[in-house]
Amino acid sequence: MKKIRQQHDHFHHTLEAQGDVSVNPSTNPSLDDVIRLRRRGFLKGSLALAVSGFMGGSLSGCASGGSTPSQGFKAVPIQTGEDFDTVVVPPGYTARPFFSWGDAVLADAPAWRADAGNSWQDQLKQAGQNNDGMHFFPFPDNPNGRGLLVVNHEYVNPTLHRDGFDFIDGKRPLEQVRKEQAAHGVSVIEIAKDPAGQWQRVVPSRWNRRVSNLTEMEIRGPLAGHDLMKTVDDPAGKTVIGTLNNCSMGYTPWGTYLACEENWHDYFVNRDSSDRRTSHRRYGILDGELADKYAWNTAEPRFDATADRGQPFGGHVQEPHRFGWVVEIDPFDPDSRPIKRTAFGRFCREGCTASLGDDGRMAFYSGDDSRGEYLYKFVPEGRYIEGDREHNRHLLDSGTLYVARFDGDGRGVWLPLVHGENGLTRANGFADQGEVLVNARAAADRLGATPMDRPEWVAVDPNNREVYATLTNNHKRGHAHPINAANPRHDNHHGQIIRWREQGADVTATRFTWDLFLLAGEAQGGHPDHLTGTINGDIFSSPDGLAFDAAGRLWIETDYDDRDLLMENMGCNQLLCADPQSREVRRFLVGPRGCEITGITFTPDHRTLWVNIQHPKISYPASDGVTRPRSTTVMITKEDGGVIGT
Repeated sequence: MKKIRQQHDHFHHTLEAQGDVSVNPSTNPSLDDVIRLRRRGFLKGSLALAVSGFMGGSLSGCASGGSTPSQGFKAVPIQTGEDFDTVVVPPGYTARPFFSWGDAVLADAPAWRADAGNSWQDQLKQAGQNNDGMHFFPFPDNPNGRGLLVVNHEYVNPTLHRDGFDFIDGKRPLEQVRKEQAAHGVSVIEIAKDPAGQWQRVVPSRWNRRVSNLTEMEIRGPLAGHDLMKTVDDPAGKTVIGTLNNCSMGYTPWGTYLACEENWHDYFVNRDSSDRRTSHRRYGILDGELADKYAWNTAEPRFDATADRGQPFGGHVQEPHRFGWVVEIDPFDPDSRPIKRTAFGRFCREGCTASLGDDGRMAFYSGDDSRGEYLYKFVPEGRYIEGDREHNRHLLDSGTLYVARFDGDGRGVWLPLVHGENGLTRANGFADQGEVLVNARAAADRLGATPMDRPEWVAVDPNNREVYATLTNNHKRGHAHPINAANPRHDNHHGQIIRWREQGADVTATRFTWDLFLLAGEAQGGHPDHLTGTINGDIFSSPDGLAFDAAGRLWIETDYDDRDLLMENMGCNQLLCADPQSREVRRFLVGPRGCEITGITFTPDHRTLWVNIQHPKISYPASDGVTRPRSTTVMITKEDGGVIGT
């Protein structure tokens, strides 16, 4: 997420938004069946690694094992038109809008109104705004023809309302704030192929569900009941209302979804300029201009994080401590409460990507998406045991959080954020492990982690467990943040992708080797050709979303301001496909003007791909040319029914 953008109404597009279609499901699978299917997906990387025998040693250029995955499509051209308003995919492929803001999630949802006249109660039953990270959970009885699509709704635009964000005597109307809260969160929707083989949304469905900023959630892990989590509204410190700014995501071997809270700090205000508490200042919770924020604090007291010493626990001063976490959602249990897993640590988390070892040990990788912040790894204390639901259900409540240090010689270290170690002591402001986790950024500062250029999505190669992370950009590099080997460019407007291999291919290792997979942007003098995004591939900037398919193709999504003169040669934002061995990068998709390309997920057979078109400047995908912009999940298939990317 960059900022709230006021968008304009203009659109003419040949595709029609897909309406609600009722598909009668044949059977309802057991959760054990679903878990077994998810486990097979995670095991693929482990089995390929064992077969290749590629178990460790020097990174040696970080070339992937196995054969080079094919890129059998014709690259699409850059699109630079000011009024460009469509999605372009290669010849032989079809893209169609599938799930847009305002579409029905629950069976009794009213129709979306083009004048944005739906109430907040309506919005709780409809898709939220700004679709972002997502994942397809297949049903085992028909894994390539039926499943649950789980979609994040990151934030809202002024287009959510008829006339934008209103202020009355300096305050936001509560009805508007409630609608904005309802439009955040997550949608769970059942989808299935109809008799003609076309994917459709299933309404009604027992699985369909909206999770929002108005949904009650459980706090678990080291911070459950901790003094830092207690507020005047929740003196027990174990229950929180809502989730915010869910950007990227993750999923677990036991079939649950991990929504991640990114720029949650934008929703809180601390009006006391003398309040120097680290848990606020280090995360940017300041007195700031209300016009630059949502100003929810003017309508709902819990978003005013100014200390009130006349109330228990300082009133709402600790409410921000209850955001910035991994939120686990069970899509197959619509009655379950989402759980904030506090062992992961608190920061502006972009995603949470799992890597599963042969022995059941796991690692979950996350970037803290701000300039000069860090890359993290969480290693659960326990091991995953296939089929043991009771054992697995709370594996994420205990473990060790690490932060990365990238050394200049191509080696790196995972530094443990553990109370009592490496200066994380009471004398230095960390009274216990709860303090370390709530103030993970400050703890990482003390350990000497490497400040990165906006670390965002992380992806793990299924063939060898190599880990890739996007570093989107950082125009303060060389000024506020010194240049280093992993972040080598001054005024870095275009970003890079870094990759590493854990020592011995062990997901729990504390040492790794790394290199730069590529530097994005136009060719830069003095840089080796194989590190640029223009040699052996198509030009692009600001890599953001990242995912591997089963064949080992690396899919890269971009997010830059296409109105910036520095980006005029890039055109609109893109989805690209990269070969990890040759580093060839080929442009697969271009989106409409003003959008970000984000969110990516496949069916198990990789014959259907979904991506998200977020905050389009013009009214994609509405077809009447006058309605307001709608963030949309787009479905992509190959006309011959083949595998995407071949």
